[in-house]
Amino acid sequence: MRIALLEDEHEQAQNVQSILSERGHHCDSFPTGQAFLSAVLHRSYELLILDWQIPDMTGLDVLRTVRAQLNWPIPVVFLTQRDSESDIVAALDAGADDYLAKPPRAAELGARINALARRSNPDAEKEILNYGPFEINTQQRTISLHGEELTLTDKDFDLTLFLFQNQGRLLTREMLLERVWGLARDINTRTVDTHMSRLRRRLGLNPENGFRIKTIYQRGYRLEAMKGPDAVPDSIHTDQAANE
Repeated sequence: MRIALLEDEHEQAQNVQSILSERGHHCDSFPTGQAFLSAVLHRSYELLILDWQIPDMTGLDVLRTVRAQLNWPIPVVFLTQRDSESDIVAALDAGADDYLAKPPRAAELGARINALARRSNPDAEKEILNYGPFEINTQQRTISLHGEELTLTDKDFDLTLFLFQNQGRLLTREMLLERVWGLARDINTRTVDTHMSRLRRRLGLNPENGFRIKTIYQRGYRLEAMKGPDAVPDSIHTDQAANE
């Protein structure tokens, strides 16, 4: 899991990063609210950890900005020395998902992060994902439309899966390069535009099939459902035979 940490004390940041790294997570640390927000709003993070007292603004202000500007419910954990009931209530009311006091106990921090990860992405370990007329088999790496398997490259599959798993979320070109291609953010983003244009045609992403890829000017792309209940995951199941 990719995690962004807001922490202005260097030793505290190193401690949290070490705990998370030992559990297989990647954690970037930022000492100010502005640096943190700049990264979070333009990169691909899956969970945020916030300190309350930082030099340029409060963690609560950062949280409110994140909730106002990100169009998906990214999990947020407060990790702070402030542990009064009123502070905890204020953070949770502002949109935090969990609240821990410093210094964190390694096992507890890891367990809470894992619990939030499971709740935020319950489909991560599912084999079959159905989105309206689209069926994605994550084990066989195939995608079908109205029961007919589509001819796609491996990269087409990775990009399509990432789009559907982040339906409704603005995905910047840099974010897509990082998460789908594994490339640095300073690589030419033309690669993303070319693949996205081709994917629109190959997948039949149009109102008739319930989805469209919307281009967000100078930012990136967003997969949008075009109609009601048929455009969201309507049945997600695991191959039972594999478990027998």
